Amino acid sequence: MFNRRKFIKRSALFTSLFGVAPLAQVLAKDHVYKPKGSSTVISTWNHGMQANAAAWEVLSKGGASIDAVEIGVRVPESDPNNTSVGLGGRPDRDGHVTLDACIMDPSGNCGGVAGLEHIENPISVARKVMSETPHVLLVGEGALMFAEEQGFKRTNLLTENSKKAWEEWKKKSEYKPIINVENHDTIGLLAQDENGDISGACTTSGLAFKMRGRVGDSPIIGAGLFIDNEIGGATSTGMGEAIIKVAGSHLVVELMRQGYEPEEACKAAVERIIKKEPNYKNLQVGFLALRKDGTTGGYAIHKGFNYALMTSATSNKMFDAKFKV
Repeated sequence: MFNRRKFIKRSALFTSLFGVAPLAQVLAKDHVYKPKGSSTVISTWNHGMQANAAAWEVLSKGGASIDAVEIGVRVPESDPNNTSVGLGGRPDRDGHVTLDACIMDPSGNCGGVAGLEHIENPISVARKVMSETPHVLLVGEGALMFAEEQGFKRTNLLTENSKKAWEEWKKKSEYKPIINVENHDTIGLLAQDENGDISGACTTSGLAFKMRGRVGDSPIIGAGLFIDNEIGGATSTGMGEAIIKVAGSHLVVELMRQGYEPEEACKAAVERIIKKEPNYKNLQVGFLALRKDGTTGGYAIHKGFNYALMTSATSNKMFDAKFKV
């Protein structure tokens, strides 16, 4: 729970030391205790282990966090056995594999794609949107056209396993998301490099057998991902519609700005969703947060959400997030 007395005391201390300052500056000063040269990477679900390892290859060589997050999530995107991200992702109800992704750097630059077909690594297309266009989000045919203009090659994303699952689903055509199974649909990754700069990436093939054209939170800056390098970053997984309604990842970062610990901020965002969603017992949402001082946290509606964490002081390990219900 947020400790108001502790936060006020801490803020008063820094006000006395540095004079009256905007809250973001106070927190930035408060978080200078991150060990110089240390790095952190945290990501959602079991496939976060492989993503973390790839991101760490970049960070361990002094690389930038923005490169680390892109390279990290490309691993599950390119894994044909991963049925919730990139190649091999479950199709929509019409048999089309459509991919969503976004990326954000320490300066607040960001890019995303939604409803992108035929391209194995949507996160890299999202980064090109960020760096090569004046826009933030490209969708559908326009996103595909842009990707090909940037040199990305078409590939068949519908693997035999995913095609068989879709054909089996069509026998009843019942859309009933299963907690921690069908919602196990996103890789969100946050990284902090040795300079203390934080970036994030989020990518998914979306809910299995969704309506054609459905887009969740994953490509939406402020919903599936948000970075404020003065404060920290957050990412989400689960039922995207519920996350979008509360601008979930932005909410987590803003709560950290107010003094909440990362886990407390994730919990408060979950509680906001529960308050607004009468059907919350039948949907899963999980948040991850990384604060400027390197502190991390996660929280979910239901038991079952886990995440991978690796730091300069610890090896790559899985953790079970605390949960509300």
